[in-house]
Amino acid sequence: MSPHSVLLSGIVGSTAYGLAHAGSDIDRLGVFAAPTEDFHGLHAPRTSYVTSAPDRTLHEAAKWCRLALGGNPTAGELVWLPDELYEVRTPLGDELIAIRSSLLSAKRVRDAYLGYATQQAKRLTDRAAHGPLPAEARGRTAKHARHLMRLCHQGLGLYTTGRLEIRLDDPDAFRAFGERVADDPAQALPLLASYERAFDEARSPLPDRPDEAPAEAWLRRVRAHHYAARAPR
Repeated sequence: MSPHSVLLSGIVGSTAYGLAHAGSDIDRLGVFAAPTEDFHGLHAPRTSYVTSAPDRTLHEAAKWCRLALGGNPTAGELVWLPDELYEVRTPLGDELIAIRSSLLSAKRVRDAYLGYATQQAKRLTDRAAHGPLPAEARGRTAKHARHLMRLCHQGLGLYTTGRLEIRLDDPDAFRAFGERVADDPAQALPLLASYERAFDEARSPLPDRPDEAPAEAWLRRVRAHHYAARAPR
């Protein structure tokens, strides 16, 4: 994959949320375009690249669109970052940001954010079932608890306003919740239940289904831009 094929890339994760500390990793997420002609051969091009040191995930344009249209919280946050967190912005990347609202739907936002939060809660309560946490597990448990609370908070905000606020207004509240859950993982359940009720009671401005047409048109522009005709032999 050529670095020139990266369409949009930025810093995500704890740094973007305002939860990073001195030892936090810097996570990067991006979208790239595989050469269009590669889709016509025997072997399809790779759809994702994941590296560590540095921590970076890149999704091919079509895969990213499918993830975003499905409400995937991790993929979707790429197009809602504050401007200063973008490291690569191409014209096609800016076009993707411009159509971000069309990718959203009420049911998929609710299902995805609460679904991921429920998975986090299950991990936490499963640990509680084995008795007091060993010291080395406290930090991991606190991190998962912060992740649970963030998913609930950001998901409800997106569901009720149609906008995803990446930066958390009160990071200390999320850190404090993480420490409480590290002391007693069962405390994660009341928070999850309160957000489930909030989703039930809220009205969303988002449509029932996402509008796939802008994503389809954008992807076709990507394919046209990244098509390089081979010279005849």
